[in-house]
Amino acid sequence: MASDDLVRVVVDQELCIGGGICEMLEPEVFKLDDDIVISSVISDGLLPRDRAAVAVDRCPGQAIAIVEGKA
Repeated sequence: MASDDLVRVVVDQELCIGGGICEMLEPEVFKLDDDIVISSVISDGLLPRDRAAVAVDRCPGQAIAIVEGKA
């Protein structure tokens, strides 16, 4: 896969409602903190664009975003 196919994802912790769907979908990228029940990016945040779009779409708090630009 070419690096051009990769995008960076971020979590807006103000919007996160702790549903954990992101961690279920991409456990190598997202981690739900059990104490504060907020998700965060635990890796470099890089995902193939199609998988990143699924995480964005499935987030119930609309807290995940794709950062455009060089990944």
